[in-house]
Amino acid sequence: MSKQPKVPPSFAALVQAYFAEYLTQQRALSEQTIAAYRDAFVLFLGFAESRLGKLPAAMALADITPELIMAFLDHLERQRHNSVRSRNARLAALRSFLKFASHRDVSSLQVIERALGVPVKRFERPIFGYLSREEMLAVIGTPVGTWLSQRDHVLFLLMYNTGARVSEIIGIKVGDVVLDEGAACVHLHGKGRKQRSVPLWRSTVKAVRAWLRLNSQFDAVSVLLPSRSGGAMTRNNVDQRLALAVAEATETIPALAKRRVSPHTIRHTTAMHLLQAGVDISVIALWLGHESPATTHHYVEADLKMKERALARLHEPEAKIQRYRAPDSLINFLKML
Repeated sequence: MSKQPKVPPSFAALVQAYFAEYLTQQRALSEQTIAAYRDAFVLFLGFAESRLGKLPAAMALADITPELIMAFLDHLERQRHNSVRSRNARLAALRSFLKFASHRDVSSLQVIERALGVPVKRFERPIFGYLSREEMLAVIGTPVGTWLSQRDHVLFLLMYNTGARVSEIIGIKVGDVVLDEGAACVHLHGKGRKQRSVPLWRSTVKAVRAWLRLNSQFDAVSVLLPSRSGGAMTRNNVDQRLALAVAEATETIPALAKRRVSPHTIRHTTAMHLLQAGVDISVIALWLGHESPATTHHYVEADLKMKERALARLHEPEAKIQRYRAPDSLINFLKML
């Protein structure tokens, strides 16, 4: 009796297996990464439905052509005003799925290979923007006594102290903070389930202790910096509170009115100030939780002051190199030897 040929899985089955089995079980990716891939697929399938007139469940791998992918990426940049970096991240999610599908549906290898031929888009990496120490201290400010004011003070102080990402800051639990004398630190849960510990300044420890005294109901599993409703803050919450803090700081430092300050600007500020203080680049990479030190090297490129110090060590082309002339007392000393 002849063996029946194996029926390849449907597109819908492949997508479900990709998220339910491959990403969560086999790759064990973090919730944030899976959510980013999910968002990319929701956008792509919505675009494909409007473009092809097919419901997502009725799609096939053959429908994912290079032309469809390129049109989707163009849609992201033109209609949704996504950056090239975001565009490439969406493409990376699609490429990951296609590589997974190639192992589950060998009959579609030719279609998948064509789709995988869509290249990432190159872009110029912008120079990092960062704040001076005076600007950063003005943004952190001094709490005026209200609950929100004290929370925001601790929020921005922790962000500057640790250089943490927004997702790491809003995810800090009370139990993640160690306030013991000589061993004060905060345990951060970074991208890809990576964890790191960052030491805390005395001023940060003092502010956190005052914050915990104000919120005596907190326990070890409580969010350290909750929203007014008691839940964890969102990225939008942090953006809004930072915008208000920058607006207030502008009253004392008017130049801030012309600056675009985002939560990531504070992260860049921490890195640049560590670099300018002479901290080794490898230590800064560990501090920020960079997967590769190559990422941290971009801060060296952005630090104009370091370049100026290096330039000062060189003689200008038109400058005459002055010979060293010893003082008379030294000459006399040498002649007496």
